[in-house]
Amino acid sequence: MRPDPALAPVTEEVTAFDLPVTGRLPAELRGRYLRIGPNALGVEDAAAHHWMRSEGMVHGVRLRDGRAEWYRNRWVRSDEVRRRLGEPELGVRPRVGADFSCNTHVIGHGGRVLTLTEGGAAPQELSYELDSIGPCSLGASGPGFTIPAHTKRDPRTGELHGVSYVVGLDHVRHTVLDAAGELTHVQDVEMGGSVMVHDLALTERYVVVYDSPITFRPEAQRAGAAVPFAWDGRRPTRVGLLPRAGGSVRWFEVSPCFASHTLNAYDDGPRVVVELVTFPERFDIGRLTADRYGALVRWTIDPAAGTVREEGLDDHPQDFPRVSDSFVSRRHRYGYLAATAAMFRTYVPLDGPVPDGAFDNALIKHDLVRGSREIHRFAPDAAVGEAVFVPAGSATAEDDGYVMAYVHDPDRGAADLVVLAAQDFTAKPLARVHLPRRIPLGLHGSWLPD
Repeated sequence: MRPDPALAPVTEEVTAFDLPVTGRLPAELRGRYLRIGPNALGVEDAAAHHWMRSEGMVHGVRLRDGRAEWYRNRWVRSDEVRRRLGEPELGVRPRVGADFSCNTHVIGHGGRVLTLTEGGAAPQELSYELDSIGPCSLGASGPGFTIPAHTKRDPRTGELHGVSYVVGLDHVRHTVLDAAGELTHVQDVEMGGSVMVHDLALTERYVVVYDSPITFRPEAQRAGAAVPFAWDGRRPTRVGLLPRAGGSVRWFEVSPCFASHTLNAYDDGPRVVVELVTFPERFDIGRLTADRYGALVRWTIDPAAGTVREEGLDDHPQDFPRVSDSFVSRRHRYGYLAATAAMFRTYVPLDGPVPDGAFDNALIKHDLVRGSREIHRFAPDAAVGEAVFVPAGSATAEDDGYVMAYVHDPDRGAADLVVLAAQDFTAKPLARVHLPRRIPLGLHGSWLPD
């Protein structure tokens, strides 16, 4: 796998103040937009390394009173990263998990800014200005288990739920942190094999656990594979309902796929609705290749009947689904996804343009009630990353707010932070914050209001 140039790492950390803005930033946006991604450090050929295993780098913009006060990008500093940057090591081993430069998600919880990854790495805590504080044992719950790359916060209780795995262990662990970041609940879930579990879903009654047939390969690990997991055609693909208060998991089989990222889930009477992005059968996680990149699907689970109804909502290439955080685990109407040509080309071996030029680089707003979508298109080389929704201060509707994402500006050779009005999604952006450098395509991020 040779990554698209849009994923190529940057080599320097930058700090810039009083960023130029085209348009007008809503004055009520007071906080930081942070996004993380792998950014290989000190390698001659980043393509020779597995993109997903590279060191993490956070890119952040601080907004206040209609101004973009600063931009910063910082490597997440494990001790290995400190050594390679010629900096003193902390010499602090995390109580649980490995000291790794987390690269998959950055969230705020319990008064901390945390960078996350999966597979047993400890979270790394950052300061307000994105400097690394060190590994954080928040939520430590036993050998190897830490907060996973993807978590779900209940907007009513403030609880943070995660389902984490450790390479080589045949079970995953559901953990719950309260709003202050204290561990309040732990339950192990037997999986019958060492399975990669990348995400989860949450409803008011259940934690939704994914069991995709991508399993640990000891022989690949012995051979030095960066990601020693592979598709196992002997295993079914399952979705499990675990009561939030604890108890037995009830499993249901679905069509073979890799459960990539959750849009949202909710209880619909006795049924459970899960909307997510899936990758097709035989997805090769080690080489990051697939026959198709990202389809939005809906699973309606009927525990009484023991069935799952599967619906394809949109099969155009897209990923990184997000809803308004205040609707996580509750019935929602709107979802926001990114269609990014560079991601498609990275995963799907293909010469030439993506099959559907209309979705070359775009943000998509789905109306899941009407079954419709709106598309905000960007230039052919304007690689667009994951978007987050930020509610307006006096919001009266689910989509009353703003959608923001980093988008490459090919004319400047640098990135913009683009802010859209969610209720006027296809219109000209409200604002473009012009950043001083290119931002590689990355993974996930958060809006952290002050």
